[in-house]
Amino acid sequence: MRFVYRHFPLTSMHPYTEQAAEAAEAAGAQGKFWEMYDHLFEHQQALDRKHLIEYAANLGLDVPRFSRELTDHPHAARIGEDLLSGIQSGVNGTPTFFINGVRHDGSYDLRSLLAAIQNAAES
Repeated sequence: MRFVYRHFPLTSMHPYTEQAAEAAEAAGAQGKFWEMYDHLFEHQQALDRKHLIEYAANLGLDVPRFSRELTDHPHAARIGEDLLSGIQSGVNGTPTFFINGVRHDGSYDLRSLLAAIQNAAES
């Protein structure tokens, strides 16, 4: 089993979603992608630059480097590639799961996902 995370920033739904994706990648460049991801998810209503810098400090990141990456956008191309790949794969919202290359259109609760994985494994 492999879990692959791709960015799919829906700027029409949330104005800071691209900046949040860049923050996650900047944290990832310092080995703290998932910690930042979890923090961003828990604080979805506070994703402006000021808060992102605060989160970086709370995670013990090199804040000047993190801030510079938010300004210089070195991760923007990767995020854009993720978005394009998602669109090409039929993603139209988040979360979207694929099981053996097939988009899962069922529920996302644990029981439904486990059943879909089991069905795929038996095929």
